[in-house]
Amino acid sequence: MDELATLLGRVVLRDRAAFTRLYDLTSAKLFAIALRILRDKGDADEALQEVYIKVWRRAERYQPEQGSPMTWLAAIARNHAIDLIRARKPEASSIEEAFDLAAESAGPEEDAINASEGRRIDRCMQTLESDKAEAVRRAYVEGLSYQELADTYKVPLNTMRTWLRRSLIKLRECLEQ
Repeated sequence: MDELATLLGRVVLRDRAAFTRLYDLTSAKLFAIALRILRDKGDADEALQEVYIKVWRRAERYQPEQGSPMTWLAAIARNHAIDLIRARKPEASSIEEAFDLAAESAGPEEDAINASEGRRIDRCMQTLESDKAEAVRRAYVEGLSYQELADTYKVPLNTMRTWLRRSLIKLRECLEQ
């Protein structure tokens, strides 16, 4: 991954050859991330182009001490795809509604039940410490791996696993009340 860091450094200097090489090395993974979130090849293609425009414009924002270049690039792709989802469905008011786009409405009664469940989940998420709640969201909504989260929060991998396991247990207990 040292090559990616070097390439990002050269992109900061507007080196087009480095940008092309960076694209060649990373575009397949970033496309897969966008496709997983957007669930449409055309949308994922467009999102990927916009992601690389952001990378070109913001390469100087990459900070090696905060994680690997691939983690940084994946976060840009993930966040951009999620922003596109949010733009499509601005009325979403909970985690469940915002990210479960595949579910279709079965009527007003089910909509009311889903909204109520979303509020319950939001209420229970608020019982977690803010960093733990954010880690849960990033793991189970954005799809970050345990290792990516451990790198982001600067904690050992097993500590991150413990955070998530304990947070899920606390959420389950809250939801069962």
